[in-house]
Amino acid sequence: MSFFQWMGVLMAVAAGALIWRGQGVRERALLATRLRCQREGVVLLDQTVALRQTRLARDADGRLRMRRVYQFEFTVTGGERYQGETTMLGLSPRHIMLPPHRDDGEQMH
Repeated sequence: MSFFQWMGVLMAVAAGALIWRGQGVRERALLATRLRCQREGVVLLDQTVALRQTRLARDADGRLRMRRVYQFEFTVTGGERYQGETTMLGLSPRHIMLPPHRDDGEQMH
């Protein structure tokens, strides 16, 4: 095998590892989002989160981590859809944002 073939194999393995790791982070983001929606009394639509942004960021200890922002939709009444965001830093959920929304009594939360 030539040097370039080895580099191709290594790049393919690295890409596969990155995708595999990303799926694990996505599953953790989905679990954290489900729990937050349950606590807030809202319904997570489609039972999924979608990757919206990826970049490097520093954690509290100053180490570089992958920061991923996932988007999801939820509803309270079934009629209105709202978009929320779950931010993951490495494997840990850092922030789950649910925008102001109406509850069943038509009051804003």
